[in-house]
Amino acid sequence: MGLFRGLGSRAWAYVRSAPGTYIWLAILFVTTVALHYMSPAFEQQFLRQRSTNLRELSDNPVRVLIASAMWIDGGDWVPFALLYTVFHAPAERWLGTVRWLLVCVLAHVLATLISEGALLKGIHDGIAPHSAVNALDFGVSYALAGVIGILAYRIARPWRYAYTVIVLLVYGLPLTESPTFTDLGHFVAALIGLACYPLVRGRGKAWNPKETLDALRG
Repeated sequence: MGLFRGLGSRAWAYVRSAPGTYIWLAILFVTTVALHYMSPAFEQQFLRQRSTNLRELSDNPVRVLIASAMWIDGGDWVPFALLYTVFHAPAERWLGTVRWLLVCVLAHVLATLISEGALLKGIHDGIAPHSAVNALDFGVSYALAGVIGILAYRIARPWRYAYTVIVLLVYGLPLTESPTFTDLGHFVAALIGLACYPLVRGRGKAWNPKETLDALRG
């Protein structure tokens, strides 16, 4: 019992050290559960009104930019709980809640506007159908991509370069074959995270994987 209490105390301390991450995750849990009680037709209409598509952005930009980040695309909460713990929580603990939130907002908002701008151009050029103005576009993946990008600076050189290459490949490769406007948004969001370097100044020494391995070996 003492072991379980100790693990529980450590887990709770970790959650309290990244309040923004886990409050957001709790909101996503509630909204995900709510989706499961909606009929498919109602769900589509409900989410469309909270999507950052071209129609809603032109009518209610601030509302949908906030509301779209409170729902999970796909309706499966557990993978996001893992992703938030692996990426968002360490970033918030490292940067502090305010700076972490700023990265999330910049990535979410700017990637949305840039990708939707590209979609608008595609519609005008006849590449995309006009019905795309009402496309479903919501979720938390742009903010996640931005945080994954800025975490490159949490890693010491030369490991940082390998991590950055992997991030650019993960988000860049989908653009090489049948890219969508969301593929563009994810790549832009990762670049925005990398561009947030000024926010990491004074946040302590970068993590060196070699030092960790040496410590584990004794």
